[in-house]
Formats: sequence, structure tokens, C-alpha cells
Amino acid sequence: MPDRLVRVNAYTTFDLLDGFARGHDFDEEAVAVLNVTAPRENPQEVTLELELDNSGLETLPAHAEGVTLSAEQARELAGELETYAARVEAAREAE
Repeated sequence: MPDRLVRVNAYTTFDLLDGFARGHDFDEEAVAVLNVTAPRENPQEVTLELELDNSGLETLPAHAEGVTLSAEQARELAGELETYAARVEAAREAE
């Protein structure tokens, strides 16, 4: 990904995921990087970042999205991910 904003290295949570961006007048797909971090010293929050590969996008300029989560919010998100992952696994096993 040229012109990358999210730093990608051996510790990046996920790179090369299937990503998408939707707006009122556009719908685009691109390779994406998703990363979860917290400061090494005195962490007060968890940061979740997402960046689409802008080389294949026609509508969006280079940018990254992010949210900061408290520990409680991060655990709630983790629980939601577990719930939906179990649903997807159950559906695959039923096929």
C-alpha cells in the first residue's frame, strides 16, 4: 500500500484483509489493514485503526479511521466478536 498512514510491521494485528468503504454516493472495496494497540507505558485506552489501500480507491483520498476504547469497551467488543464468530462457525458446520 503506497502512502500508508497506519504503520505495518510484524506486530500489526491484521494486514491484507478484505475491506470496504460505503457512502451515500459510493461503494468501494480494497485491501485493508486493521490494527489494535495500546501504549506500552501507562496505557489508558485501546486504539483500533483501519486503513484501506488507497491505490485502488477512486473516491476516497488516503486516510485511516480509528476509535479509542476504554478497557471495558474493548472487552465488550471482544465479546461481540466472539458471539458473531461462533454464529459464522456454526453456519459453516451446518453446510
